[in-house]
Amino acid sequence: MTKSAAALPSFRDTGLPQRIVCLTGETAEFLYRMGAGDLVVGVSGVAKRPPEVRQKPTVGGFTSVNVEKVLALGPDLVISFSDLQAEPAKELIARGIQVLALNQRSLRDILNICLLLGAVVGREAEARRLAEEMRLAFEAAADEASRLSFHPGVYFEEWHQPLISGISWVSELIELAGGRDVFPEMRACSLAAQRVVDPQEVVRRNPDVILASWCSKKVVWSVITERPGWDQVAAVRNGQLYEIPSPDILQPGPAILEGLRQVRDCVRKGAARRV
Repeated sequence: MTKSAAALPSFRDTGLPQRIVCLTGETAEFLYRMGAGDLVVGVSGVAKRPPEVRQKPTVGGFTSVNVEKVLALGPDLVISFSDLQAEPAKELIARGIQVLALNQRSLRDILNICLLLGAVVGREAEARRLAEEMRLAFEAAADEASRLSFHPGVYFEEWHQPLISGISWVSELIELAGGRDVFPEMRACSLAAQRVVDPQEVVRRNPDVILASWCSKKVVWSVITERPGWDQVAAVRNGQLYEIPSPDILQPGPAILEGLRQVRDCVRKGAARRV
């Protein structure tokens, strides 16, 4: 054996990540659903599913990651999400931490991320089963929606100052549930700043149903209904106003199946109102 060959490290003990910090709720839920919850050593404060994830140490909020808390947990992998976590991801990388930055924006992306995470933690079979479960739920919802006689227009409000319409996967869920997103052109806009809408344009498009989920903040309906001219919007006149909890629809992971169920129920009520 040559001296240079003898100096090479041994690769026999190379393994998969054993200490993972999840900076978003959906990543932790994905791992738990794959049977890899024991690998999670830290989570974002927005992580709610499954209930046992709340027993894990928290490392801050979605947009307020505490890098020192992350480092104190000694992770061999940190998983982040989107441009909103670019800065903590950058700092962690600069301090020698392995970071997997995810950026799923559509239902297809969510299924692909499921498979990717399965590969990362050695749970490929479990990930395939979970992705298939989600895919079949999407198809079942679309099949049921195809039998609706009326497809109500739906406005989804992700934030109120300024008004921000739903991200791509939310628009797709509305469509799967049998609704018509009144801002379909926003589906291709991945950044929140690109999805800002004029309140009077909402009035003009006159949605039959209004869904709101204010990013972990409780919706104040008077703020919505008392906007100038909104008393003429069909959804306001007919009382078709529904709040969907942020963890059920704004975390792009398994929880969106619950979000889909709630959107479907709201769309059904809107459709029935016009029958």
